[in-house]
Amino acid sequence: MPRTRRTFLTSAALGAVGLQAFAEPPPVPTTGAENANLEPFDQLFQSFLARHKLAGAAVAVARGGKLVYARGFGFADAEQKTPVAPDARFRIASVSKPITAVAVLMLAEQGKLKLDDAVLKYIKLKPAPASGVELDERWQKVTVRQCLRHTGGWDRDREGGFDPISVPGRIRRALQLDGPPTPDDIVRYMMGQPLDFDPGARFAYSNLGYLVLGRVLEAVTGQRYEPWVKKHVFGPLGATAPALARGLPENRSKAEVSYHDAKGRKAACLYPPRVGRQVPLPDGAMNVEAFEAHGGWVASAVDLVRFAAAFDGGRASPLLSDASVRDMWARPDGAAGFGSDKKPREVYYGCGWNVRPVGDGKLNAWHDGWIPGTNTLLVRRWDGLSWAVLFNTDSTPGGDAPSGLIDAPVHRAAGKVQKWPNGDLFEKFM
Repeated sequence: MPRTRRTFLTSAALGAVGLQAFAEPPPVPTTGAENANLEPFDQLFQSFLARHKLAGAAVAVARGGKLVYARGFGFADAEQKTPVAPDARFRIASVSKPITAVAVLMLAEQGKLKLDDAVLKYIKLKPAPASGVELDERWQKVTVRQCLRHTGGWDRDREGGFDPISVPGRIRRALQLDGPPTPDDIVRYMMGQPLDFDPGARFAYSNLGYLVLGRVLEAVTGQRYEPWVKKHVFGPLGATAPALARGLPENRSKAEVSYHDAKGRKAACLYPPRVGRQVPLPDGAMNVEAFEAHGGWVASAVDLVRFAAAFDGGRASPLLSDASVRDMWARPDGAAGFGSDKKPREVYYGCGWNVRPVGDGKLNAWHDGWIPGTNTLLVRRWDGLSWAVLFNTDSTPGGDAPSGLIDAPVHRAAGKVQKWPNGDLFEKFM
């Protein structure tokens, strides 16, 4: 049939759509030193960010205690098109828990506390029960070790349960506070609430348990949680940048990324001078300054692999003795470590880490983290490899956590590396 002008324009438009559908996505900005031997990591993260439409990520890999890879991908601020630097700082959410766990184990090693002591031996906060509510005597039985292993007795996922970190308004009203609740306030409020199960009976992930550990640390040391951890955990590693999160953007370090909540949520700001105004959830509408010991740290991927590499097998840890490291990885007794058939669980939660034994006394340990605007992953592998992957977006457009999607591909990328660098990049990021 003869081609009219209309049919020509229609075909041209369809052709353009077809070409657009098969066109390569725009390249993802990449920063940091390139190494051809580590191209599997470059290819993975460039394609991953493009495919899942994520704002940005920072990635660091250590091998045998040396930093061999540190690169930034995408944008620290998607609106300003500012690229992510290799040592950009991110909220790391629950990757904070291994840090708190190591701090507590250090105090135990120094004889300043015992892991099987009751937490109330150290915490002298006054409980704040609701009117007419009797205190739950089982609080007297909660131990330091149980808080480390999430077996203290709190279950946010039970029917009618809740996570106290997510209800700052409720706690503020109950305690008649002038501002958002502090970690002390949250623990006081929950000391007036009943436990969900007998301490030690089973595992249930608990942010509260780690806030309790923060209070134990402060009681034992006589110091605030943040400066003590900066000096005694990060200090020996040469990491000076980690700090607790601040809610408002203007109060953050210039090296910290902007956060992109995938759902674009807004709520009333908790912090002056914008109290009550509608702001993006990551920028003052969640009580991030009280996340502290359970999820409050801001750090770079480089500093996180400094931390994970401190527990490489075959060399002395600058933080813990071999006995304390074994205690950190140890399988819990009872239902937390064994199934109903009495067989060891394939994966369990040690003291601050998820643990998977891989045979011959070897194990992989890791932790991920998620809060609105942030998703993170820290892995310490049995063979001397450690890596940290930090995203400034909490989920993909399909609602998946990037840390869950990237986990297996990073293992595969590491397996494709034929020749690892001999040098150490840590000195470039002091």
